Amino acid sequence: MLLGALKRATQSRSLSACSRAPQTAFCSPFRSASFTAASRPCISARFAPTKTGISRLPVRRWVTLDASKHTSKLTADDGIPRTVPGQKTSTVTDATIDAATPGTAPPPPVSVGIWLMVSSVLVLAVVVVGGVTRLTESGLSITEWKPITGVVPPMTQEAWEEEFTKYKATPEFKMLNHSISLEDFKRIFYMEWGHRVLGRLIGLVFVGPLIYFKATKKISTPLALKLGGLGLLIGAQGALGWYMVQSGLEDSIIENGAVPRVSHYRLAAHLSMAFALYIGMFSTGMAIIKDTKFVKNGMAGGLSLTSFTEAMKHPITKRFKTLSWAMTGLVLLTVLSGVFVAGLDAGLVYNEWPLMGGRLVPPTDELFSPHYAKNADKSDLWWNVLENPTTVQFNHRMLATTTYTGIALLFAQTFRPAWKQIVPPLAITGVRAAFAMANIQVLLGITTLIHLVPVPLAAAHQAGSLLLLTAMLQLLIALRRPGAAAQAWRNLKTAQKAQRP
Repeated sequence: MLLGALKRATQSRSLSACSRAPQTAFCSPFRSASFTAASRPCISARFAPTKTGISRLPVRRWVTLDASKHTSKLTADDGIPRTVPGQKTSTVTDATIDAATPGTAPPPPVSVGIWLMVSSVLVLAVVVVGGVTRLTESGLSITEWKPITGVVPPMTQEAWEEEFTKYKATPEFKMLNHSISLEDFKRIFYMEWGHRVLGRLIGLVFVGPLIYFKATKKISTPLALKLGGLGLLIGAQGALGWYMVQSGLEDSIIENGAVPRVSHYRLAAHLSMAFALYIGMFSTGMAIIKDTKFVKNGMAGGLSLTSFTEAMKHPITKRFKTLSWAMTGLVLLTVLSGVFVAGLDAGLVYNEWPLMGGRLVPPTDELFSPHYAKNADKSDLWWNVLENPTTVQFNHRMLATTTYTGIALLFAQTFRPAWKQIVPPLAITGVRAAFAMANIQVLLGITTLIHLVPVPLAAAHQAGSLLLLTAMLQLLIALRRPGAAAQAWRNLKTAQKAQRP
């Protein structure tokens, strides 16, 4: 008992001395999360700007504070706050959050990601509708471009007669559709009209929320500029679409004896821009959604951030990421070659698989025909690659086979124990989803070719190309490190949880 009394007296004198003396306290970057500890430095984590972004640097800060007026939080060298037993903790407020990440804008809310995903789905829809419009030969039915008044279709019989008269002046009517009735014209008119109206709807759905999110400061200025660029691209896409249609309306552009159709070069540019819009919207939206989830659960690629970072440093994962990017590039190149197949109606030649006229490779004089050369000496046979339907289809077959083989090999690697253990789980799932979609796309392509390009199968094949690209983008996003803002706010969330009693 005497020993216990002496111990209690010693503790009482020590506490009394501490209450009278000023304390050296740590000034946390979270402001309200300070700790009191006599004459001890403490290391916190501040976010400092660098050339490559925001880095997390250890900073020693000393402030003399009155122990009776400040709460107690210890921050160890690992940056994780520790609560001092027997002392109160403070609450991290919104103002503290802003102060917690100097120079780092808050991550966009999940609503921004959802909006971008909806926009990307609309782009996918307009690509499919555009494909059906081309396959049904409806794209040249509207002979004028009226961005505003064109939203309203003809409402009277006289208006329909006027539109039909304009169509009768086109090469398509004179050479192909000279016997169609007004009712037949209405059907192809509405197909093209629906495609154009859907494009305008995408513009409204994208630009309106973009203005709102920027006005309410839910997105940072750099992100707003990036999305603003996509908005400008939507407008440019409409103008490019009309430029493409013009190529099928003017007699001077169509070669003698050729079937009236739009320029396959302009078609390739039009569809490529649509794919660029889709990639920008989908990848940005999905990255925002992933970052939002990371702030909540701290998981990246199905792993904790520390495990994910270590996994991404491993040579196997680096190789996996390189191959994933290469396969995504091959998918895009194969899609572009498919646009040339569509623009030249190259799917209507050699309707068999896997041979072409009983051979794996068509005769050389067919692949490099002098007919497509531009020079008088016929030395520029390379034009066959761009304008010969046989060569264009052969190239598409080879690219599709190469792409499928590459994705299949990458898929097979995911079953190796070392790869399965090291590569992030979501990336493993992503490549398996991509392989499944690649199988569907190959089957659609072969079936479309064998059955002489029926509209439903051809439209499904075009949609499948976007879905395969989506699977590859999802794979790349699974290998993406969370953004700097998301990491900063995840650290803050960790601090908030540590402050709770």
